Amino acid sequence: MTLRNRLKSIGPGAIIAAAFVGPGTVTTASVIGAQYAYVLVWTIAFSVIATIVLQEMSARLGLVSRAGLGEALRGEFDSPTAKAASVVLVVSAIGIGTAAFQTGNIVGGAAGLATITGVSESVWGPLIGLVAAALLWTGNYELIERTFVALVIVMGLAFVANAIMVRPDLGALARGFVPAAPEGSAYLIAGLIGTTVVGYNLFLHASTVQERWGGPDDLAECRTDTIASILFGGAITLSIVITAAAVFPAGTEIGDVGAMANQLEPVFGGFALTFFAIGLFAAGFTSAMSAPLAGAYATAGALGWDVDLKSARFRAIWLTILGVGTVFSGLGYDPVQVIVFAQVANGILLPVLAVFLIYAMNNDALLGEHTNTRIQNALGAVVTLVVIGIGLQTLRDNLPAFVEFLRGALGA
Repeated sequence: MTLRNRLKSIGPGAIIAAAFVGPGTVTTASVIGAQYAYVLVWTIAFSVIATIVLQEMSARLGLVSRAGLGEALRGEFDSPTAKAASVVLVVSAIGIGTAAFQTGNIVGGAAGLATITGVSESVWGPLIGLVAAALLWTGNYELIERTFVALVIVMGLAFVANAIMVRPDLGALARGFVPAAPEGSAYLIAGLIGTTVVGYNLFLHASTVQERWGGPDDLAECRTDTIASILFGGAITLSIVITAAAVFPAGTEIGDVGAMANQLEPVFGGFALTFFAIGLFAAGFTSAMSAPLAGAYATAGALGWDVDLKSARFRAIWLTILGVGTVFSGLGYDPVQVIVFAQVANGILLPVLAVFLIYAMNNDALLGEHTNTRIQNALGAVVTLVVIGIGLQTLRDNLPAFVEFLRGALGA
């Protein structure tokens, strides 16, 4: 198969790119560019490599074993206690986590449309939720996948157009690929890696490749899809950093993407603002579909339920996740405390998933000749050590807020 034909087969990888380039990534990348210009560009490069390493393993696991990560996780434990613990961890971190982040996804997409139309975010939020629900309810994987691919292309063109318009300093940009960590930048480094290397995407990828391809004979297409899509997602993140670095003086502290949008209009005119708003809408809308889908695949697989886009239980899971985000977005609810819980839970889960994934990828009975090579294991080990560090950083940064959330939830 020629490279051109392989590129035509882009699909599940685009869903993963759409999932990690959400409003959270847009915000973090904007803050990084505004505060540190190009100094932390290397973080994007590392994040992309780390994501490719883990997502390739997850996709290979699903394609060869014909089992999702949730099913594989259940199958590795004989002890009822260990199996129950794994189910609780997955459901709490992935199911509740995706529901928590869903509000931010919908609000982000609504903010993009509000910027273009002038209509309130509280109007657009529920509409985005309803359209996302309608697409997922069809149970038509091909339609869902093509929607993701189209919106990722739109998002890419919008953000890249802005990056080109700002005419970046290419020399400074190149120097940004040399690792450096200015004082006070650790939380942003951890934040960007944490919004790119996402635990629930491992579940999403292992399942969606089964919807698209038939087995190990399609591994070459699957790898092309994975690598090309994640590289494109990384290019989108880089474009956002470049734009922010150009429109803000180095050292500027911004709190959200609204500051970026406001800065673009007087500097570059309405076109740049419109491009940015379109990109933000696409980022929010695609994440608003991918998060419920990932939550459903992970939860259904962990519980041993039928993983079928048209099954009642599967639909009930993603409807719950999507419904929570839609309702809270319409109420103007600030989901910070719940997102703190999700961040801590996912920070704990991701290292566990990475370790399990590498373990599973060396299981001859599960994968036969498609187990990891020594190089793949070495790369996986490096990524795992980094995500463990990120998990500890996340836990440390959010522990007080996490304790406060638990006290409120328990009525203390």
